[in-house]
Amino acid sequence: MSDQKAPGRRHGAGAGLLFLREEEMRQAQELMMLAWRDFGGVVDPVLEALGLGRAHHRILQLVGHHPGIAVGALIELLGITKQSLGRALTDLQDRGYVVQEVGRRDRRLRLLSLTESGAAVERQLFDLQREKLMGVYRDVGAAAIDGFRRVVQGLMDDRTRRVLDDVATAAERAHRGCA
Repeated sequence: MSDQKAPGRRHGAGAGLLFLREEEMRQAQELMMLAWRDFGGVVDPVLEALGLGRAHHRILQLVGHHPGIAVGALIELLGITKQSLGRALTDLQDRGYVVQEVGRRDRRLRLLSLTESGAAVERQLFDLQREKLMGVYRDVGAAAIDGFRRVVQGLMDDRTRRVLDDVATAAERAHRGCA
């Protein structure tokens, strides 16, 4: 067998590991799917009581973590169409949870922020998931947390990582008053 690297094949810390067989990959995929279902399920009773769904939650979460996020960046991060975002976003605006402003430097931008009541709902949802995550983090330790973070970041495609970095940079500039 040649020492040349196969095109498209990753060569990192886990390259050549024998435990990366199909059954282990299927198990990892299944575990992620079920964990995501259960992690999201932690907030479902609150969402249901408010008449909201998981699409609303994702919007609240990203807008809450990235105040002033542009509508276009939100669409890219969520991986949805403008029409799909519009339905849930309009609902959140009608409920008084999200406000939209025109960009100061670029008037074409539509920047989103949470209202006080939107921030309270987002905080309630975040606190529920934070408790679940904190319990797991306490059980597994720092090395596992770092490994988990690296795995999840590795699962994101380059475009998602780039948009997320751009959003974080824009927020940092706005925080420093450079916007």
